Amino acid sequence: MNTAKEQHPAARLACGRRNVWDLLSAVEKNQTMAFAEEYKQFLDAGKTEREVITISENLLKKAGFRNLPECTSLKPGDKVYTITRRKALVAAVLGRNPLVEGLHLLGAHIDSPRLDLKPLPLYEEEELVFLKTHYYGGIKKYQWLSIPLALHGVVVKNDGSSIQVIIGENPGDPVFTVNDLLPHLAKDQMEKKMMDAVPGESLNILVGSIPLQDVELKERFKLAVLDLLYRNYGLVEEDFVSAELELVPAWPARDIGLDRSFVGGYGQDDRVCAYTALRACLDISAPERTAVLVLADKEEIGSTGNTGMTAAFLANAIAEIGSRYSPYFSELDLRRTLANSRALSADVNVALDPNYVDVIEKRNTARVGGGLVITKYTGTRGKSGTNDAHAEMVAWVRQLFNRSGIIWQTGELGKVDQGGGGTIAHFLAAHGMDVLDCGVGLLGMHSPFEVASKADIYMAYKGYRAFLASH
Repeated sequence: MNTAKEQHPAARLACGRRNVWDLLSAVEKNQTMAFAEEYKQFLDAGKTEREVITISENLLKKAGFRNLPECTSLKPGDKVYTITRRKALVAAVLGRNPLVEGLHLLGAHIDSPRLDLKPLPLYEEEELVFLKTHYYGGIKKYQWLSIPLALHGVVVKNDGSSIQVIIGENPGDPVFTVNDLLPHLAKDQMEKKMMDAVPGESLNILVGSIPLQDVELKERFKLAVLDLLYRNYGLVEEDFVSAELELVPAWPARDIGLDRSFVGGYGQDDRVCAYTALRACLDISAPERTAVLVLADKEEIGSTGNTGMTAAFLANAIAEIGSRYSPYFSELDLRRTLANSRALSADVNVALDPNYVDVIEKRNTARVGGGLVITKYTGTRGKSGTNDAHAEMVAWVRQLFNRSGIIWQTGELGKVDQGGGGTIAHFLAAHGMDVLDCGVGLLGMHSPFEVASKADIYMAYKGYRAFLASH
């Protein structure tokens, strides 16, 4: 019999898995569901990096955070933020301890796989008008065929003015799509490997087919679309060159399952961790160590550029904070501050899907509903490109979560030789700080409709809040 009374004492020594739903009270379950509703609103309103930054800035201001460049001096308890190129953000709640004793830092990325428009995307062929795209990040190209797409982004015109573009999200808006080949004629296509069946250059967006009425006019179908763009937005074709326009799934985030236990939506890698980390930061006041939130861009393409984690925006922000906190804050103080810090790289991990067990190793794979996922290392094959957190850092986080009642689990990115992936952890670690990957397990990661457990989302928020508030 498997009663607790007859269980052998040695059974207590084993490391068992827990399910969050089993351990939540009725009140906590209601809080979990309510938190997910707010998270879905965030996903719907923030489908690009710029949109996420705008939402985050509004929430930070509402919570009393001030724009760092407008502050002349800082003291413990002050809340500040600074934004880089409208695509990266650093927020901080000043702690009681000196900065050089180190920060508690949460870092998440806010970019997601998508289709970007090329610099000169518009063309006409066989009386149809298309937009050329260049996919961003790791996608399965076939997943982007025959789904409704919305166009988001910004266009900076020749006169320096900018136009925000969102087409396809409102009920009356048109949407866009990439056509697929009918199965009746797809014999050759279906015999190819999945990665080769859809060439990147064929991910062309259908945008029009009504021509201008002058039948003698060349490219009159394309010119008709240009005419619409000019009349509605004041755009000319050359304006595409200085635009950032992204095609993203047009659908909203939705509950999944009869029990509504999951959130399904686009961009949960890594906006599920960005949102929970942001909410945790909003709830912190007067911590012992200064609490820092970093929302970074371009993780999906290697964290490059001046808004990715390889850039100097984090160090610059901490230097600016330090100079306002102490008039004697030096370059050496900055280096000591970063090196003495602890960080959680708030990024997602793969959750076990019983339909695809052949690519994971069950004993070391996260489960949906199993809580916040601690990932000691990521990388590929022989841990290439990983941070590989030290045992002391893992133990510190483990103790913190156990002490704070955070339900957590461990996870890896699939079988050793199967593939893998990376996060921003090793870029943070380059400053000398101790870093551990810690996030939410997803089903269907990098697909246009990723799935996360509401229980894991809420536990991420609680875990991140405990981290920022800890000693």
